[in-house]
Amino acid sequence: MAVNGILGIKLGMTQVFADDGTAVPCTVLQAGPCVVVERRTKDKHGYDAVQLGLVEFIKPQRVTKAMTGHFKKASVAPMRYLGEVRIEDSKDETKPGDRVLVDGFKVGEYVDVSGVSKGKGFQGGVKRWHYRGGDATHGSMFHRAPGGIGASSFPSRVWPGQHFPGHMGAERKTSKNLRVVKVDAEENLLLVRGAVPGAAGSYIYIRKAKTAK
Repeated sequence: MAVNGILGIKLGMTQVFADDGTAVPCTVLQAGPCVVVERRTKDKHGYDAVQLGLVEFIKPQRVTKAMTGHFKKASVAPMRYLGEVRIEDSKDETKPGDRVLVDGFKVGEYVDVSGVSKGKGFQGGVKRWHYRGGDATHGSMFHRAPGGIGASSFPSRVWPGQHFPGHMGAERKTSKNLRVVKVDAEENLLLVRGAVPGAAGSYIYIRKAKTAK
């Protein structure tokens, strides 16, 4: 099976001690188990991919009629979270009902993990864009304001994309080239070195790194 990705849930962070005694900060991920719900082909959809569903209990009344028919067509149980994974080999014979498990990853290889970052609400420029801020002494009344945002004579306007206070977080982010520290096939757990976007309990997408060093 040429599926290079899997869906999962971020469980939290821990640390693992290496053979030389150094502490390695790790994120614990529940990777799968997943089931192939639909196979997308280049002839029909324009690209080769599989739609995966994370095996997780969901009440029948929570599933719409359209999605109930979608799962029934694949002969799989309804699932809460779905996601697509591209397939490089168009001749791959992956079909609906096949299982994708965490044992597809190996210790020492690198993965990219995508998730939705924690929402921070409305934040000012200092926190959102790391503005330096003004003096905190000598009667200064300029502390955390944005300051000048454009020139006056030319171009006499504010450039598009100017950093302003606003909504921060709750965006899809990807942590790249995280080394796999441990694979637990029995518990469907994957430990990767470093931090992963999102809060504990949030859904994440794991794929083998595209630009691994």
